[in-house]
Amino acid sequence: MLNGTTQRAAEILHISQPGVSKALQDLERELGFALFHRTRKRLLPTAEAQLYLREVEDSFAALSRLRSAASRIRDFGSGQIRIATLSALSTNIVPRALARFRMIYPDVSITLQARMSSTVKDLVQSGRFDLGLAADEIDVTGVESRLFAAFPGALAIPEGHPLTKRSEIEQEDLHDLPFIALSPEDTTRQHLDEMLSERGIRPRIVLETPFANTICAMVQAGLGCGVVNPVSAELFLGKGLILRPFNPKVWFRTLLIRPSDLTPPVSCSPV
Repeated sequence: MLNGTTQRAAEILHISQPGVSKALQDLERELGFALFHRTRKRLLPTAEAQLYLREVEDSFAALSRLRSAASRIRDFGSGQIRIATLSALSTNIVPRALARFRMIYPDVSITLQARMSSTVKDLVQSGRFDLGLAADEIDVTGVESRLFAAFPGALAIPEGHPLTKRSEIEQEDLHDLPFIALSPEDTTRQHLDEMLSERGIRPRIVLETPFANTICAMVQAGLGCGVVNPVSAELFLGKGLILRPFNPKVWFRTLLIRPSDLTPPVSCSPV
């Protein structure tokens, strides 16, 4: 399936081509259905083979996770925590929190992935990850959620832009301004759109993205300005990007989520 021909498969497996053909015949006999259409010395996968391949790939992924788990238990003991986070917090708050965590629990193995908020929720709901940090636009059905942090948005501006001379940015300043926006499903974007629409203010959107880090990179490159969570701009400050407070406030809210079948975490105050 992966290599296209029995000859190539034989080379990868370091066995003979007849050995591959016999293995296929034995497997088809055991499964009770054909895996390939054999036409003019070519093997074309059947629909059943495509379905079966997905199950095989899932099984190999599970085996890989078992090997990783065995390595973690051998190297660190049984302690393990798996965290998924939206990318906006993956280069600032989360690394600092994990550094403090490691000081208290040095033997615990940590797995961290930065994903889109919807994917973070799926990973936590399925039980593959223990904790998640996601934007508040996600559907929290199937997970436990609580407010983790709320940050007032700021306008990211390229260095040298006229708006950098202002100490605070008003919503009227965004009219006809080249603007890099968050994706339409983002709740902060929706709130900002509603505020601007009520005043007849229309920024000139040149790019949309779900990632605050991407907005900062585009602002740094001079494509326009954008409203971002200020913590996501930390790595860009002084490197072609300036932040200014935005009035009236729009908020970036982050949820802490856990699988719904687990004991609730020790209560913590929102940031």
